[in-house]
Amino acid sequence: MSGINSTVNQRTSQSGQNRLELLLFGLNSNQEYGINVFKVREVLPCPDLTGIPKQHSSLKGLAHIRGETIPVIDLGEAIGEAPVAEDQRADCFLIVTEYNRMVLSFLVRRVDRILPTKWDHVSAPPMELAGGNYLTAVVEHDGKLIEILDVEQVLSDLIPVSAEVSKGIATEEVKQRAEHHHILVVDDSSVARNQLKTALESLNVKVTTANNGRVALDILLRLADKDIDISSLFLMVISDIEMPEMDGYSFVKKIREDVRLRGLHVVLHSSLSGRFNLSMVKRVGANAFIGKFNADELASTVIERMQSLAAQGSAN
Repeated sequence: MSGINSTVNQRTSQSGQNRLELLLFGLNSNQEYGINVFKVREVLPCPDLTGIPKQHSSLKGLAHIRGETIPVIDLGEAIGEAPVAEDQRADCFLIVTEYNRMVLSFLVRRVDRILPTKWDHVSAPPMELAGGNYLTAVVEHDGKLIEILDVEQVLSDLIPVSAEVSKGIATEEVKQRAEHHHILVVDDSSVARNQLKTALESLNVKVTTANNGRVALDILLRLADKDIDISSLFLMVISDIEMPEMDGYSFVKKIREDVRLRGLHVVLHSSLSGRFNLSMVKRVGANAFIGKFNADELASTVIERMQSLAAQGSAN
């Protein structure tokens, strides 16, 4: 386990174009699942847990790790599989992660290894597996499919987050100005897309969605081929970072490389956190980064952009 933790630390200090490294783990079968190493703090044997009364059954308790009290989610049970029995926890592991501004841990049966790959090797789930489950992407390795779970869907079910913007922010004046604007939202998680769409439409912004960077880039290129002024059409693009086929970093770089698109205002919006993200935002040429998910912060980012454009118009 120390070898995996050492590799996690090493990998999270690195960056690469469209690059992905998955920590592979197992639940109740031989099926392997993957989680992005950049979201993993550490892996450790499951310690004794402190119970939490009146919580969802898959929220098993609190782990006390290096001075922090961290919620523990039985990931298998959370996606509809058999739970880990209490007397079996000592043989299981915790994957301590950071998601959506929260530190939490997933109880899993086993942790296997780290698999280096690229986002363009990752695909959306096959059509027969799409919908009605927690699968967001798959990657083929050694003739087997490794499944990447939609953790945002899992967390939304367990710890719902409001997508409503506060009335003090979504004022009538803001709505009147916003109804003239259009935003492209890019995210592979249907939960995240719906959260964004709900928040933005509460401002009266028109929203177009895409489920990964490649699809979004195709949309932009088709519009540009029609001689449409992309920068005038879209107030901004709000893009996730972790996506199959083309990640957010590569998506932004493609935008900046095309003279017809490079004027777009691009905000990266991700459950990934830390200094790594801030440095990569600058490196690939994004305009800003905001963490998932806070409806008021998202709305404030949109309002600031509208105000900036209005100021530029007045100056001209």
